[in-house]
Amino acid sequence: MKQLLLVFLGGGLGSLLRYVISKTLNPYFQYFFLGTFLVNIIGCVLIGIILGLSFKGNLLSQNQTLLLSTGFCGGFTTFSTFAFEKHSLLTAGELLHFSIYMLSSIIVGIAAVAFGLWLSKVL
Repeated sequence: MKQLLLVFLGGGLGSLLRYVISKTLNPYFQYFFLGTFLVNIIGCVLIGIILGLSFKGNLLSQNQTLLLSTGFCGGFTTFSTFAFEKHSLLTAGELLHFSIYMLSSIIVGIAAVAFGLWLSKVL
């Protein structure tokens, strides 16, 4: 029961923060959803740090890892929104913007996870 509550609390906080960032930044960029992009990249860095610290000599407990990775990062990152935004760009015929956003999200996201894992080693 405690683990369910930790995921619930972390997910709620992550979702709330995702909403604020996306609503604040997305309206300013017509063909690049900057808020969603930043949320996903920040989430990738965070999950890299969290899991890296968890694996590194058990610096985080199982409950802390669950709260932060499954809960917070799970609620914070937005793959379903990411997919919807890609679909909207495709249906609008914005192939160049679709390609730039898709490739940059994937490449920078993977690099951000690697950076987070690296950061967890030097902390």
